[in-house]
Amino acid sequence: MTEILVQMGTEGRVPSAARVVEHPAWPVLKDAVERIRPWQAKDGSIDLDAEGTPARAEAELEVRRVLDALDELSPLLPHDRAYHEALAKDLTRWAEGGFEVPDFLDSLLAFHPAAHREDGLQHLVVFPMYTQNGNPDRNLEAVVLRMVWPDWLAELERTRYDNPLFCGISFEDFTAGYDTNSAVLFPETIAVREAPERFTWGGIFCDREAARFRRVSAAAVDLLGLELPDDVAALVHDRKRSEEAFVLWDMVHDRTHSHGDLPFDPFMIKQRQPFWMYGLEELRCDLTAFKEAVKLAGEGVPQARDVQVAVLFDRMFRFPVTGERVRNYDGLGGQLLFAYLHKHDVVRWTDNKLTIDWERAPQVTNQLCAEIETLYRDGIDRPKLVHWFAGYELVSRYLSPHPGSKWAKGPDALDLTQPPRKLVDDVLPDEFPLSMFYEALSKKLKNVIASTRGITSDSDERIAA
Repeated sequence: MTEILVQMGTEGRVPSAARVVEHPAWPVLKDAVERIRPWQAKDGSIDLDAEGTPARAEAELEVRRVLDALDELSPLLPHDRAYHEALAKDLTRWAEGGFEVPDFLDSLLAFHPAAHREDGLQHLVVFPMYTQNGNPDRNLEAVVLRMVWPDWLAELERTRYDNPLFCGISFEDFTAGYDTNSAVLFPETIAVREAPERFTWGGIFCDREAARFRRVSAAAVDLLGLELPDDVAALVHDRKRSEEAFVLWDMVHDRTHSHGDLPFDPFMIKQRQPFWMYGLEELRCDLTAFKEAVKLAGEGVPQARDVQVAVLFDRMFRFPVTGERVRNYDGLGGQLLFAYLHKHDVVRWTDNKLTIDWERAPQVTNQLCAEIETLYRDGIDRPKLVHWFAGYELVSRYLSPHPGSKWAKGPDALDLTQPPRKLVDDVLPDEFPLSMFYEALSKKLKNVIASTRGITSDSDERIAA
């Protein structure tokens, strides 16, 4: 590892000669994975008897190409040696076993990116996996990434926001499963025979998040006639600043799931709960990052003001109009933030122009965070169903429910003899429809939103040039 670190430039970027993606073996590995992917079923297996799938020898040949390329690339990444050795064994076992449902638990357990959080450090990752907000099938994917871990962030994590599993990462190159809207690399998505006792890392691609933020924010600002302070206008077009804002936002957001007055399992998306409860949880984590950024700005941390702007713009401009209107919990959170700021006169839509009261925005945004925190604290003493209704009441205080909603009519409209999880079936797919403002904005931004599929900072700069 020392040799690789010595080769790094002052900005943490690996020089051209040491970049995995510029080695001749990388396109070979990538091509072999892309050939394998279409042969796989939803669970990652390959039915060698099905129409359109290859003979076993052909599939084995592509796996051999992956293994041979891995042998050439692995010496560039000595910190991943144990993982690559386990990966080679998992790939070989999958091929020798007739390409049944893949099991890459051994290589997953050998991969420890959070143990080496050096800025610019590369990793070559190959796993059968689904990509969140991307491909729902467990296809083989290959990704080259690098760590985003500048000294100032490492110091904040060490002294203030302990998050030993969090990895800020950025793309170098990837296979088709990441040519999507996915901006995470999570161990939970990987095909394994059994879930590990605990996960030891989680990665978020701050470059993709920042590139989406810049493109969508620039378009929204132009469409809405929003006049920006000079520092905010500069952020919207600055790659480095926006990536630094997102990696700090992500680190604080990620740890917040395990801090504060919480239910026993904060990851409620895995539970049978109404989607507005998960929307409130995700918004709580974002607003906690916002609140911490207000504190850090007062202490002179340069990235802190940028985090505040990123949270506001991404939540208000991108989240509500991205994705389908089917239990869109992130969209709901964005709608709620905008409505709250609008009803407290921080944002105004007048004469077809949007204005923001930048002086009051931090205080009022923190007020919404406090309301959600109070909901959580009081929820400790409530039965589950009562807590769900309290969450619904908070959201509907600022957003209008669908006129056909049973939940909006209150407990008397529901069959309370059923267990709470059954009452989730009475939640409408779009329980809180878009306002007229967002209906109009969605139509105008839809092509911009669509253009961010598969985006990275490098691809965004090439298009801009």
